[in-house]
Amino acid sequence: MDILHQFVQDLQHTGWWEFIAVIAGILSVWFSRSENILVYPTGLVNTIIYIYLSLKTSLLGEGSVNLYYTVLNIYGWVMWTRKDRQDQYVLQVTWSSRRELAGQLAFFSTFYVIVVASLTWLKQGFAPQAIPWADAFASATAYTGMWLMTRKKVESWYWWIATNCASVPLYFVKHYVFTSVYYIILLILAVSGLLEWAKRAGAVEHAVESKS
Repeated sequence: MDILHQFVQDLQHTGWWEFIAVIAGILSVWFSRSENILVYPTGLVNTIIYIYLSLKTSLLGEGSVNLYYTVLNIYGWVMWTRKDRQDQYVLQVTWSSRRELAGQLAFFSTFYVIVVASLTWLKQGFAPQAIPWADAFASATAYTGMWLMTRKKVESWYWWIATNCASVPLYFVKHYVFTSVYYIILLILAVSGLLEWAKRAGAVEHAVESKS
């Protein structure tokens, strides 16, 4: 009952900035499922607003994630629109190789350690509301997922699923309950996106095999 009371109370205090960010984020993930380039402009609206909201409540890890998202949204926008001499898009949805998977795990581990150490230090004097281990996990998985998304790797969705699972309780305890519900929606969309991109990667592999 206490949780339900907090949910209702915090939902009533949801601001317009949070509402706009949530809608833009849902649209961005929806567009990413179908490789629609609108994933990036809607993503930029979402990340810029969440930088502001994260800094307000000492979610410094999440704030850094959204700054990173903003940069990667611009980079991904460029990468997804690149074409070759035959006017075909250069990037296709593909699975990662074993070497790439090892690199992804190393990438995640490095950022997790860095963010945990940074937030633990900041918590002592600058951000007492920070939750280092949880914030770092959500941040590091998001860093990894966003990078892989710009490369159109199927595995990006596994990282998004992990990010969403961690972010639901993280934002709830910070009283951003609308954002918490938003991450539940993103979790459902991430599972759907994984299934869709797995099919597309299979079609790309089949096309390559047919040409060879």
